[in-house]
Amino acid sequence: MEQVTAALRSQEVWAGRRRRARHLAGGYPFAGELLRLYEGLLDPQERAFLSALDDRPDPATLSDYVAEHVVAAIADATVAAGPAALGAAVRERLREGDPAGIVAAWLASDPQDPVDEYLARASAGPVLEALGPVAGAACARQAEDGRCPRCGGRPQVSYLMEAGEALVSGPRMLQCHRCGESWIHARMTCAACGEQTTARLPIFADAERLPHLRADACQTCRRYVITIDLRKDAEAIPIVDELIALPLDLDMRERGFAKIVPNLMAIG
Repeated sequence: MEQVTAALRSQEVWAGRRRRARHLAGGYPFAGELLRLYEGLLDPQERAFLSALDDRPDPATLSDYVAEHVVAAIADATVAAGPAALGAAVRERLREGDPAGIVAAWLASDPQDPVDEYLARASAGPVLEALGPVAGAACARQAEDGRCPRCGGRPQVSYLMEAGEALVSGPRMLQCHRCGESWIHARMTCAACGEQTTARLPIFADAERLPHLRADACQTCRRYVITIDLRKDAEAIPIVDELIALPLDLDMRERGFAKIVPNLMAIG
């Protein structure tokens, strides 16, 4: 019964991501291509997530499991919904073989070209999300501040929540790019290097076009993370809304900052 309940809750999570992607595509046409690809990936990713809930794959052989059960469906979705160039590159990469090696390299945090990283991340991410607390056993872990306490991944996005009490600030959360786990992180602290000097932590925003988004930057390490303010838009879903941050990403690049980790579509 507990597993059935978890599956039902999870289905609502995936349905919510679909709804949000469609809503954002209607309001932010400049992100339409990214959102179409993201929405196209959600069906095979949800199937991978639910299958992993049932199968409980061994973290020690996770790359083989993902290669066998997920990679081909992600490639098909990319060809169907993504840019033609990306679809062709994914097909060509798989013709060269070794999908398990591509996934294993990503889990080990080895340097990869953008196509390999995209394919591995889109395929393995939902399986790690399903594994929950044991996801870290499949990944190379680094004990550093600002990294996911579950799998050691880097933060993809930051978000601010309502406190639920007057005159109290809600927590700042970081969300992992690898397993999807969220954790509390100090507000005025760089999520990449731990810098805490307020004067070295500028915030950049585009209040007219993106009122609930901002870029939290660090002049010490020259990194930044997109922050989603749920107090301004309670319907926002951080990992989905981060895809419409393209104007901020371009501005940050021009200012000489690099994203802590690019998103799934390698934006940053």
